[in-house]
Amino acid sequence: IDKSVLNTGIKDPTEDQRYILNYLPVNEQWNYAIGAVYRHFRSNSFDTWVLSRNMLSNVAYKHINNDESLPLSIDYTSREMENKFRYENSSRINGYKIIAGGGGEYARYTTNTFQQVFIPLAEDTLRELNYGSEIDIFKYHAFAQVSRNFANDRLILSLGMRTDGNSYSENMSNPLNQLSPRFSAAWALTDKFFLNFNTGRYFQRPAYTTLGYRDNAGRLVNKDNNLKYIASNHVVAGVEYRRSEAAKLTLEGFYKHYNDYPVSVVDSISLANKGGDFGVFGNEEVTSTGTGRAYGFEVYLRDRLMDRVDLIVSYTFVRSEFKDFNDKFIPTAWDNRHLLNTTLGIDLGKNWNLGAKWRFIGGSPFTPWDLDRSSLREAWDARRQGYLDFSRFNTLRTENAHQLDVRVDKQYFFDKWSFNFYVDIQNAYNFQQEGAPNLTTVTDDLGNDLLDPADPSRYQIKEVVNLAGRLLPTVGIIVEF
Repeated sequence: IDKSVLNTGIKDPTEDQRYILNYLPVNEQWNYAIGAVYRHFRSNSFDTWVLSRNMLSNVAYKHINNDESLPLSIDYTSREMENKFRYENSSRINGYKIIAGGGGEYARYTTNTFQQVFIPLAEDTLRELNYGSEIDIFKYHAFAQVSRNFANDRLILSLGMRTDGNSYSENMSNPLNQLSPRFSAAWALTDKFFLNFNTGRYFQRPAYTTLGYRDNAGRLVNKDNNLKYIASNHVVAGVEYRRSEAAKLTLEGFYKHYNDYPVSVVDSISLANKGGDFGVFGNEEVTSTGTGRAYGFEVYLRDRLMDRVDLIVSYTFVRSEFKDFNDKFIPTAWDNRHLLNTTLGIDLGKNWNLGAKWRFIGGSPFTPWDLDRSSLREAWDARRQGYLDFSRFNTLRTENAHQLDVRVDKQYFFDKWSFNFYVDIQNAYNFQQEGAPNLTTVTDDLGNDLLDPADPSRYQIKEVVNLAGRLLPTVGIIVEF
């Protein structure tokens, strides 16, 4: 159960608090999952049977000015129900390990959606999304994989195939359209040096909010647009050096290519770049025309020093890009480029332990605000939030971020139980990152939005510094029986 309540009773809210309260909807969710697994063992194989059901209920609503006596600007309710069955057989025959199986699923998605939307096109238009939708989908999948060791277990090869389909549309129902082969190889050059390689094709069904979107006439627009599974091709290759059981150094490179990603018809932006904040996303007309890629490399080191110090260091360089409406690759919201994690654990003796983690994350791309469109009263009132300038999509970048977390543990052992006391300090030196600025209206002393004296059809607006990060100390105990 996950429910949120807006704290509208804050006295003298800061600009940052007022910005959040202005646009953030009330959100209420609950979900559950239940299932059962049965395994039947034979001399050289075993069968696995899985039955499960899960359900998600999602409610989001927003009253104008958070005043329940005023109309709603967002009133969204959805439910997702999935009933799944899967069978899998795992066997060994003449040195080959074979895994094969398949499954089916019945899913039901329902929604009632009301939302005021300001369409940011050449001719700005305020309109309402107001529809109910129910879709029933039957899904199915099949898979098989065979692997074997060669050359005295120094070479391991694996080959697999999977396919998926569902009854949403003619395109998605054909399992041949979602064939996804996979291959991997691991080769021990010596007792300490290893080569690894794997490649494969993967498919992912678009979100239910996108599948179930209807226009105000009740038409499943995205079904008519021949919405497809999202496709991705992966290639990963690397080398590994093991100095000992506790010490390992790896270097891996990776490349991923995405096809048929949903792209918004309204603003020509891939849904891969949306949905990073609270709210409802995907309930709009899209086409399966998005293309993207992610590539880079990772260096990973794990070692144990002086029999009491554990060290883990990983560095990843990554580029994540999708094509824009000019068919040029531009950074996505996840294009941080540099990711560094260092973890240190020290056994101080007498059951005292010290742990520390330092993280460095490169700045994230962001899109500047369209100040001209955002200041329009009709546009601002529709969502109480600004509009991005998609002609300058992700042309700016936040500053880099870093953080140090420190923890000290003391553990006591007794006959049948143990007691652990710890002090944990997150962001120990209180680093604050300046993110993409927030946009808000200028208000008077009573909190009323001020109009532009030169143009009463517009509000006075301004950007507000957006800082994230704070020191967070925690004291706790753990009791184990």
